[in-house]
Amino acid sequence: MERFTISLDKQLARAFDELIRERGYTTRSEAVRDILRTQLQASHQRRDHKGSCVASVSYVYNHHQRELAERLTSLQHARHELVISSMHAHLDHEHCIETVLLKGPAERVREFANQLIAERGVRHGAVNLVSAGTTAPHRHDGVTHRHLSPKY
Repeated sequence: MERFTISLDKQLARAFDELIRERGYTTRSEAVRDILRTQLQASHQRRDHKGSCVASVSYVYNHHQRELAERLTSLQHARHELVISSMHAHLDHEHCIETVLLKGPAERVREFANQLIAERGVRHGAVNLVSAGTTAPHRHDGVTHRHLSPKY
């Protein structure tokens, strides 16, 4: 592990320590590592349109809205090669939250996530995309395969 030192003015140091307490970090180093990973991910995603990723897409919708649940399910079936899994939960008598886990080429995953969120009647949509690379090939039970692994 490499070490480096940074200097902060008192106001910024106090604000950073408050953030550390709010998020439950035990050390400043843990917080700095997470901030760096977040910034590296964001920078990589802005530049890389061809790499692979994993993502979660969450959205809230009114299940009474005409045919909306069916449209969302149909969209997921049409892109089954990107969809790993989905989870559906009832919030109240009208609203549901759904989270869809995706993997595949970043450009296609982003496009599909935006399509789900843009569907008429979907509210409060959010995407969490993580750039991923493939591991070296290895074998389990006689089958050679690769896995996706986070880049940072």
